[in-house]
Amino acid sequence: MALTLQTPLYATISSSSSSAASSSSSSTTRSSSFSFLRSTPPPTLIFNFNNNSFPRIRASSTDTVITELDAVSSFSEIVPDTVIFDDFQKFPPTAATVSSSLILGICGLPDTIFRNAVEMALADSECYGFEDNARLSCFAAKALVNIGSDMTKLVPGRVSTEVDARLAYDTPGIIRKVHDLLKLYNDSNVPHDRLLFKIPATWQGIEAARLLESEGIQTHLTFVYSFAQAAAAAQAGASVIQIFVGRVRDWARNHSDDKEIESAKLNGEDPGLALVTKAYNYIHKYGHKSKLMAAAVRNKQDLFSLLGVDYIIAPLKVLQSLKESVASPDEKYSFVRRLSPQSAGRYVFSDEELIKWDQMSLANAMGPAAVQLLTSGLDGYADQAKRVEDLFGKIWPPPNV
Repeated sequence: MALTLQTPLYATISSSSSSAASSSSSSTTRSSSFSFLRSTPPPTLIFNFNNNSFPRIRASSTDTVITELDAVSSFSEIVPDTVIFDDFQKFPPTAATVSSSLILGICGLPDTIFRNAVEMALADSECYGFEDNARLSCFAAKALVNIGSDMTKLVPGRVSTEVDARLAYDTPGIIRKVHDLLKLYNDSNVPHDRLLFKIPATWQGIEAARLLESEGIQTHLTFVYSFAQAAAAAQAGASVIQIFVGRVRDWARNHSDDKEIESAKLNGEDPGLALVTKAYNYIHKYGHKSKLMAAAVRNKQDLFSLLGVDYIIAPLKVLQSLKESVASPDEKYSFVRRLSPQSAGRYVFSDEELIKWDQMSLANAMGPAAVQLLTSGLDGYADQAKRVEDLFGKIWPPPNV
């Protein structure tokens, strides 16, 4: 959904879904697109946010009324799924994600301040010596970093950069790509602590995250749909682990052959909420550094059930309802912390869940839900990356080159 905001050019801020928390804390699944339009009077800002963007909501109020948003924000960092014209000041983004989807959105608009970042990438002679696909891949990497570098000047938090999903099963390939992107960011004088790199949670992606984190490079693992993935990602030291509550629930409504999901149902639990709870308890009980993000949260009840998790991505309609509702003692859902290090310490894990995860054990533990949802997510991201390269192949060389 295209969204507009009249704002002075110097104050423009941009962001997208899958990718980061503010610089003081760790960050991001789907990517999104938006742009800034030049105009007179002041330019129009168009936002299309999805759940890969990681802006921080500041819910403080100037009066004495305590809203539900104030109440829940004291337990978790609430992240807006979308930002629109009337609500930009209420839910200001502080961080951004750069993705293939974002590039497609920028190229689909006639005049944005990020359009120059794309044109400069296409005019970069360093890519000219490569052949065909390698040249287009070079252009795409340059465009991602040019846009990301611009964003670090516009938002105070970190910028998360999507790693090509077509490398999801290639650990050395992921590491090379991150190093290449990081070198480009270094050339633009962007500090490492302003950056996250968003990697799919395949075993190869998890292993790449482990090696990158050992170098001090911050990673964000996405497409997590099972406890095995979350635990392996935590053991790898990923800075952020993102679980999609609603997608797990949607799968469970139409299938009945996943052991992990069936176990949650037998316990009277929502499978998506149960997965976040279990992952949170594992991370905190065993002292892992990872921060957990609950994405695809569909309603207030979901949000109330997850209070205490590090980040919650919520739809705008839920945020607006929280903002407009006064917190009172007789609420059906009391505003209490549902997840905490203390409650995590009391959680009991089975011996099978406390293993040192490797490729074989992860493959055996991932049920059909995680396999199917991960595959679907990878297909979507890979398609967007291919579309960017196809587009660049059609418009290159740009004018005056």
